[in-house]
Amino acid sequence: MGMEFVALSLPPLLIGIFAAVACALPGNFLVLRRQSLIGDAISHVVLPGIVVAFLLTGRIAAGPMMLGAAGAAFVAVILIETIRRLGRIDTGAAMGVVFTAMFAAGVLLLEQSDTSSVHLDVEHALFGNLESLIWLEATGWSSLLDPAALAGLPVELPRMAGTLLVVSLFTWLFWRPLKLATFDEDFARTLGLPVAALSLGLVISAAVAAVAAFDAVGSIIVIAMFICPPAAARLMTNRLSHQLWCSVVFATLSAILGYVLAGYGPLWFGALNAVSAAGMIATVSGLILAVTAVIGPHRRG
Repeated sequence: MGMEFVALSLPPLLIGIFAAVACALPGNFLVLRRQSLIGDAISHVVLPGIVVAFLLTGRIAAGPMMLGAAGAAFVAVILIETIRRLGRIDTGAAMGVVFTAMFAAGVLLLEQSDTSSVHLDVEHALFGNLESLIWLEATGWSSLLDPAALAGLPVELPRMAGTLLVVSLFTWLFWRPLKLATFDEDFARTLGLPVAALSLGLVISAAVAAVAAFDAVGSIIVIAMFICPPAAARLMTNRLSHQLWCSVVFATLSAILGYVLAGYGPLWFGALNAVSAAGMIATVSGLILAVTAVIGPHRRG
């Protein structure tokens, strides 16, 4: 039993937790700034960039993926500004048009390109590849101390662990400036804080989390984790430090319960097949938000 869990369930479970928490941390500041849809926008924009990076390099790798996503984001900014100026429409409307169009373009590129050699298709873009990220070299808990076995870990696990570390360090190092700039931007500016740079850094950290998580868990979890755990945590407390820890707990709980329910939930109700882990994790996070919206002490605050 231990061998089966370590080989088949532990890696995808840890990857799901790391991805959920890495997205939830910057999501707290985005929610408080009323910029929650930036996470949604990032997950839409990165798709065509990642696909183009794959078509140019022929492989899925973190470096080309990041460059492709950055290029797509740059194109999105230019298109939004162009549409806003030429069409004289609201920035939000221009953003909606560009993000939807770029995501659709990414889907069309996926359908028309040969991605049979890698896990990159429309379904993978939405739901990721979480269930298949198993550790074949594992023979039990002792494998966690075996360098040879550790070399066979899914590459997504160290990637997501590193991403979570980077996002956590950014949050810790710039905690006070981020907090001041989030709650009172004018006051932060009078103190000499680089408000624009902090906002850019926040968006970049969110983009790093989104791109790193995209290959493993897909855009569904990325969108859900940017919004649901931070929003649920906000309904539970008025203190930012407490909100941050609550969001981490909610994100972790969503990943664990979602993964378990995806594999065993259908069997409990007589169904024959498991369901998507990414879809169930996102569903659980939405249910947690719904519960806190009903019982949260600050739901009217």
